[in-house]
Amino acid sequence: MTTRVSRLATQFCATLALAASFAAFTSTAHADALDTIQKSGVVRIGVFMDYPPFGSIGPDMKPQGYDIEMADYLGRALKAKVELVAITGENRMAYLATHKADMLLSVGQTPEREKILDFSRPYAPYYLAVFGPKSLPVKGTADLAGKTISVARGTLEDLSVSKVAPPSATIKRFDDPNGAISAFLSGQAQLMVVGNDVGATIIARNPPIQPEQKFELFSSPDHVGLNKNEPRLLKEVDAAILQAKKDGTLNTLSTKWLKAPYPADL
Repeated sequence: MTTRVSRLATQFCATLALAASFAAFTSTAHADALDTIQKSGVVRIGVFMDYPPFGSIGPDMKPQGYDIEMADYLGRALKAKVELVAITGENRMAYLATHKADMLLSVGQTPEREKILDFSRPYAPYYLAVFGPKSLPVKGTADLAGKTISVARGTLEDLSVSKVAPPSATIKRFDDPNGAISAFLSGQAQLMVVGNDVGATIIARNPPIQPEQKFELFSSPDHVGLNKNEPRLLKEVDAAILQAKKDGTLNTLSTKWLKAPYPADL
């Protein structure tokens, strides 16, 4: 199972390597992106197709997920036909820089990326959280006392829970996320720490266990990423996201795909 955290290390290196390329591309004069979209009637939106529940190919062989529906919403707001551009963690920055995509979804905002991208307001929650069965009462870090918790060794999940777990908690570390998930599902661990994207998938696929999210540990919401110096397009995207929050679309998407309401403070 591909996870957001496992993507971050690869994307960090790719971001640094592409910084010089972005400077070269963006220094060249080009048409205003919003004008181009309006004239062509098409907006090209970069999405992951292997990143459920944000983006994947469904049983009907059509794209599905939070980002797919968000792309459609943005297209309607821009009065343009959406062309989904399948991206990977390695190529997506280059696709944006070379205008193969007008914008990217599922982009976490970091100081490194701020040097080469502009970011919309957040449109989707992403965070690490503690998950466990409904029958186990856990509401905060103090409730981890005496519990066994599975994590992937050396990951942000591991670091985050290790900082807050009481001394009596047992943290079981595994070589990869799948090992940590399997330990939880098989009963080797009472709780696990994963991203809310992975947690939503586990909740949907394992109803007999009745897994649920207990509490958050670390938050890094998703934004729309755009090339720098496109203030008109950024303004339109921000307005669309704000409207999606006001009209309940973001809460609907979050509840449907992430199995949790859209955070009121996001």
